[in-house]
Amino acid sequence: MPDPAILARLKAAVEENFAAETQFLTDLVRFPSLRGQEAPLQDWISRQFAGRGWAVDRFSLADVPLESHPKASPMVDCDPAGSFQVVGTKRAANPKGRSLILQGHIDVVPEGPLEMWTFPPYAGHVQDGWLYGRGANDMKAGVASMVFAMDALAKAGLVPTADIHVQTVTEEESTGNGALATLLRGYRADAALIPEPTGGTITRAHTGTLWFRIRVAGVPVHVAVAQTGSNAIMSAYTLVQALYEHTAEANKAAAAHPWYKDIDSPIKFNPGVIRGGDWASSTPAWCEVDCRIGLLPGQDVAEVQKGIEAVVAATARKDAFLSNNPPSVTWHGFLADGYVLEPGTEAEAVLARAHEAVFGDEMPARITTAVNDTRFYGLYFGIPGLCYGPGGEGNHGFDERTNLAKLKAVTLSIATFIADWCGVEEAT
Repeated sequence: MPDPAILARLKAAVEENFAAETQFLTDLVRFPSLRGQEAPLQDWISRQFAGRGWAVDRFSLADVPLESHPKASPMVDCDPAGSFQVVGTKRAANPKGRSLILQGHIDVVPEGPLEMWTFPPYAGHVQDGWLYGRGANDMKAGVASMVFAMDALAKAGLVPTADIHVQTVTEEESTGNGALATLLRGYRADAALIPEPTGGTITRAHTGTLWFRIRVAGVPVHVAVAQTGSNAIMSAYTLVQALYEHTAEANKAAAAHPWYKDIDSPIKFNPGVIRGGDWASSTPAWCEVDCRIGLLPGQDVAEVQKGIEAVVAATARKDAFLSNNPPSVTWHGFLADGYVLEPGTEAEAVLARAHEAVFGDEMPARITTAVNDTRFYGLYFGIPGLCYGPGGEGNHGFDERTNLAKLKAVTLSIATFIADWCGVEEAT
């Protein structure tokens, strides 16, 4: 177990810093860091890191050779040159411990209709022990926890005896290319901790995610003679229904998966965005649907892609118009593998001891049907990827919020993990 004296010092430091941590999270939430609009927040974070005496590296996705890595995902409707990553590095004077990456994403999903929120989505409103706002839980609370875990060490007069890279990245919600970019930039460590909003649990496994766009053609005619034309929106609806049926079959096969066999319908399909048509009294000549589908750890991305394309093609062949005007499928975002953190890594054991020291119970594990960035570390670069962080509710929904008591406790457990994993010595 962690040294009780060090734990006591860290607990006092987290408590003393918590008003500042809450304000830091409020400031993070007040930046509407939607995709392509993250630069102002990353500039602010750069200054925050520099003010802590960390060496700061701010670079864009265009500054690394993303196209050279087979696991980079295609970026559509976003300029890589405008998508910035920030790494703050605290070097050990005489490294003796194990190095660490702390990584959090600062990109958020759109907030939706403002009138559906109880509090403005970018106000960072605090009430009854909760902090509300878009990204408050997913995952700006995690970013606050990793930064203030480092601050707790400093406040307690302790210096890590290994190098630590504190990273804020973009694109987690759409491609994962931000995390990959930090690795292509050359940042490595003996373990990586990503404090997604897991509610104080370790993520044992996550599914992969694919994004694709279906484009369907039609024949525009006046609605008075609609039967002589072809309605692209209704054709797209038929394709979407076929993909739901395909997903149902895939979930039957998932019942044999070693990690997901007890999860209800772990493969999730979602038509998330639809655009189409030009005039209400004309049959639409075009329709686009942006979709998301999951895949299980161990499934091959290319094979799942082929399955989607085959369903679309087979469904189109049943339609007189589409059989001669086949729909297109474009892969325009996530091409993400699933990942399993296999039990037994030393990094997980150290984190589990830190969690138990803070919470008084064993660290629970969870299996999720969403994706996170740990796959880059664990699958492609041989770095154990731990996903463990604070908790709340409403991710991607209205009135998203994070629990401040959980934030404080997880900040302490991360600080304790850093102290044990990296080692500490007295500041001089």
